[in-house]
Amino acid sequence: MDFNFIRKWVVGYLVMIMVLSCSTKEKNVLGVVSSATPEASKVGEQILKMGGNSFDAAVAVSFALAVTEPAMSGLGGGTQILLSTKNQTPVAINGTTFSPRGTLVDSQDTLSYHRRSTVPSTVKVLDYLYRNYGSGNVSWEELLQPAIELAEKGYEVGPFRSKVYQKYGDRLKSSPFGTDLFLLQGEVPKSGQKIKQQVLAKTLRRLATHGADDFYKGEIANTIAEDMQKNGGWISLKDLEEFPEPKVLEPLTIQYGEHRVYSQPPPCGGWTALLILELLEQKIQNQEWDKNALIEALYLGQNDRRLNPVTDLIEYDSLVETKLGKDHIEKLMEIGPDSIKVSEVQEKKTGETTHFSIVDNQGNAIAVTASINAYFGSLAASEKLGFLYNSYMDDFVFEKPEHPFALRPNAMAYSSMSPTIVQKNAENVLVIGSPGSSRIISTVAQLTAKWINQKDITALISSNRIHVNRKRVYLEKKSDTLEINNDLIKKYDLEFRVPDESLILKDGLNPYYGGVHAIAKEDSVWIGAADPRRDGLYITVFD
Repeated sequence: MDFNFIRKWVVGYLVMIMVLSCSTKEKNVLGVVSSATPEASKVGEQILKMGGNSFDAAVAVSFALAVTEPAMSGLGGGTQILLSTKNQTPVAINGTTFSPRGTLVDSQDTLSYHRRSTVPSTVKVLDYLYRNYGSGNVSWEELLQPAIELAEKGYEVGPFRSKVYQKYGDRLKSSPFGTDLFLLQGEVPKSGQKIKQQVLAKTLRRLATHGADDFYKGEIANTIAEDMQKNGGWISLKDLEEFPEPKVLEPLTIQYGEHRVYSQPPPCGGWTALLILELLEQKIQNQEWDKNALIEALYLGQNDRRLNPVTDLIEYDSLVETKLGKDHIEKLMEIGPDSIKVSEVQEKKTGETTHFSIVDNQGNAIAVTASINAYFGSLAASEKLGFLYNSYMDDFVFEKPEHPFALRPNAMAYSSMSPTIVQKNAENVLVIGSPGSSRIISTVAQLTAKWINQKDITALISSNRIHVNRKRVYLEKKSDTLEINNDLIKKYDLEFRVPDESLILKDGLNPYYGGVHAIAKEDSVWIGAADPRRDGLYITVFD
């Protein structure tokens, strides 16, 4: 017997198996999901394994987040989407909400619980996404089933969600409008305790069997309208029945070095994120990219948005073109924004949202930002439906009827949402977004710029962040002040603040600066990243 022959044959066979195994393993990566709760990310994994694409998974993840992160998003809120099919030029789905037709209020003080809510868009947006971009391999009912099971069987409250409950729980307990559905025997749930939502499960089951139209024209719509009428709200059955289809828009875009960055158009904040990137690129040409350059770009961009906003939320093309043009950027860098005052946007006191990102092995990418606005929205829910209404009415300008963002019937609320996709050589390489009111813009802009320069999404997600509001620079850690140039401080009369730290989980990383759930292509491999400031999880999905 020729043992050398046998040995060579065995070694060759093992090498072949290893090669085939590696090859198969590489081919069987179905995609990556990164969202703000482990439960929702696992739902996205499940849908990809069932043969769904990124857009199918996004529908299921959205509904799962509505169950497992009720303080941030839900059926009563709004959803904004930026997506790219098979590495094509991205498109934006504008899922803005609208103030009700019966809106009469002139003072924010007169907004009762139910009057704080605009007409929700989320269910219609998710239905539109499914019908127009879904793979056809997974049914609408199958996409809602995981959320139904999470609501029926319950989920464990994570550490960050527990902190949110501890901080805002008294508001839930003090509201007489259905908020007991989010408590445990009337008490604020703690980390690790399980919450079941049988009423919401029933609503989701009806949506699964009767379709999204039921939310706007069926039994659910009637229940919403009755609840609003009973409790002084303005949303009517007509508001729901005539709620428009989401609009598909061209995203805003700039060239940043070798990369092309796409972000969400008005009423969202994408134009400001892109403006900050343009300012940063100008600073890079003249000096080393550091915290001083970032602070100056954030200061100029955020204050330009506050003092001289894009005021037409429909016919905005020429306004945005001017904002992102060379002349305007040079003007800002020379004299700052304070000399160009037009109107001041009302600054939101609170604000919460969720963001998730998904890519699949077909080249489909999607960035989704969804919200009920403030933590726990309007603090009102129908006892028959089990979801919280949003509080977007708070974001309008009050007692200034001439203001472009004054509260009026059938109007869009100004938003900071900035779901973003970056391409290089016409291929998707970064999918990113964040919650956090105006901090969304600061966070998305700085992390996008840093990633393009450094290509290490895992490290960047955990790095310190900066936000600028008026003359205040919000630093994540006090030690960051040591790197700030005195000339810059004097130039803009800057003040330094460290924000409220009550929601910090670990390592001094503050959820005030958002919750970034991003996916980046590094060395030809998609890498997921979930923000350690939240309860999030990213999953690389294998067959």
